[in-house]
Amino acid sequence: MCGIVGYIGNQDAKEILLQGLEKLEYRGYDSAGIAIVSEDNNHLFKEKGRIAALREAVDYNVNGTVGIGHTRWATHGAPSQINAHPHQSASKRFTIVHNGVIENYQQLMREYLADVDFVSDTDTEVVVQLIEKFVSEGQSVEGAFRFTLSLLKGSYALALLDREDRNKVYVGKNKSPLLVGISEDVNVVASDAMAMLHVTDQFVELMDQEMVIVTRDNITIKTLAGETIDREPYTAELDASDIEKGTYPHYMLKEIDEQPLVIRNIISKYQDDNNDIKLSADIREAMKEADRIYIIAAGTSYHAGLVGKQLIEKLAGKPVETHIASEFLYNMPLLSEKPLFIFISQSGETADSRGVLVKVKEKGYPALTITNVPGSTLSREADFTLHTFAGPEIAVASTKAYTAQMAVLAILAVDTAKAKGIEIDFDPIQELSIVANAMEALCDQKEKLEKIAREYLAVTRNCFFIGRAADYFVCLEGALKLKEISYIQAEGFAGGELKHGTIALIEDGTPIIAIATQEHVNLSIRGNVKEVAARGAYPCIISMEGLQEEGDTLVIPAVHEYLTTLVSVIPLQIISYYAALHRDCDVDKPRNLAKSVTVE
Repeated sequence: MCGIVGYIGNQDAKEILLQGLEKLEYRGYDSAGIAIVSEDNNHLFKEKGRIAALREAVDYNVNGTVGIGHTRWATHGAPSQINAHPHQSASKRFTIVHNGVIENYQQLMREYLADVDFVSDTDTEVVVQLIEKFVSEGQSVEGAFRFTLSLLKGSYALALLDREDRNKVYVGKNKSPLLVGISEDVNVVASDAMAMLHVTDQFVELMDQEMVIVTRDNITIKTLAGETIDREPYTAELDASDIEKGTYPHYMLKEIDEQPLVIRNIISKYQDDNNDIKLSADIREAMKEADRIYIIAAGTSYHAGLVGKQLIEKLAGKPVETHIASEFLYNMPLLSEKPLFIFISQSGETADSRGVLVKVKEKGYPALTITNVPGSTLSREADFTLHTFAGPEIAVASTKAYTAQMAVLAILAVDTAKAKGIEIDFDPIQELSIVANAMEALCDQKEKLEKIAREYLAVTRNCFFIGRAADYFVCLEGALKLKEISYIQAEGFAGGELKHGTIALIEDGTPIIAIATQEHVNLSIRGNVKEVAARGAYPCIISMEGLQEEGDTLVIPAVHEYLTTLVSVIPLQIISYYAALHRDCDVDKPRNLAKSVTVE
């Protein structure tokens, strides 16, 4: 992984490809490159590091109207110019870019390519060398491409150029996301529609084990058996202004500030004319009929799933298990008789979750996806989808997508409770409106939160977050945000658990951030704070109005007890942002991370 772009049209391809790659920078990457086919040759430019470095390496005297580009997040071979994509065959006739992981690449090397000298350490180079081998043995390029795809095991999104045919781009897809964009006399390829919005808003989805022959005025989709498929394009409903920073210095700060608007947007989308919750009857029935809910997610979405488990169990009386997708995929527990699976994913392309979904569908179990991208793989392949309506999230560290997921889970929990005839003693629409107002108030306290970040986190090497009940889930997310973008070693703990071993790490001045928004455990978490303070820790207590005590560092506005997680995470997001800023870290694109994790 991480991002692919391709162009075939009548304009010079260089700038179009570079702009497309810049739109994919949010996904995270360690190197980038483009290839252009001119009248006489393949021209390859690639560099370790940012797109800015690639721009400097490009020869702007080279012109060509067909090309491919790639941003790489290393899976095979260290980040380097040699391992950066695109990769070429031995004769340099063929050039390829690839997202995904070819699981059997070593076997293919031994079986077919023992006499080939490889330049890189990547699994990708095997693919382009195979294509050249099969062409040299007499197969057509299309036939060699198709046969090579049939040999590959694992995940791939591929785009191939042929130096001897400037009128085609060959595309293949299995598990990794890939789209073909269409316009008049121009066609494009992209991992994400937003990468090529400056060219077209009309895109065709590709399914697993399909290939496409892309020309300037046509696309031909085929199965690996050679059967031609007709598929209508869809309109990518994205506003180009949504993916710009505007006056903000970083996407993350912009997306933090957008959270009140996102909550209000969710309210408007899930509210009917009677100011009640509006969900499809099919989703309501599936939730009602299930004897157990299995929430499958990863990273930040997993933390949202922990909140969702508590909400569904407490409000709707449904037993819920929350699982890490990558573990569930290979270590599936005993399942109940009538399970319903809920997949939570910002991108809807998370490879581990998709692997679980494939197994779930094989067993015939129903699945619901909660995602910010309704046309994504998880959304398309599940039985039902709930959209989070957060708008494009560009910063690698998720903020607004996380709170949107929790808000939609709260709506789902309330709706399920009502479907079961359980009386809910609060108005979820009204309470979410109060949440939006509280978020807004906290976003306006950036100066105070920056001071907290400077005081507690400017020079520390570690930090612990503690909370109880729902606050514990927020601590997990707060620690993840801090470590993601500031590189501080941060961990979240249930308040009573710190003293079962990890308290040994407490030294004089160790920052401890404690969350106290749950009345029934308020005294308990404050006791835990005293335990660590007695051993030299430097505590920062974030409490909720009505539970505050003298000396608390920050008091957040009061909201309904079931919805505190939506609000208490806001100061942790902002504190993490300023901690990263003060430590000169790349806030939007932290090292080693990718936004869309499209490989297992």
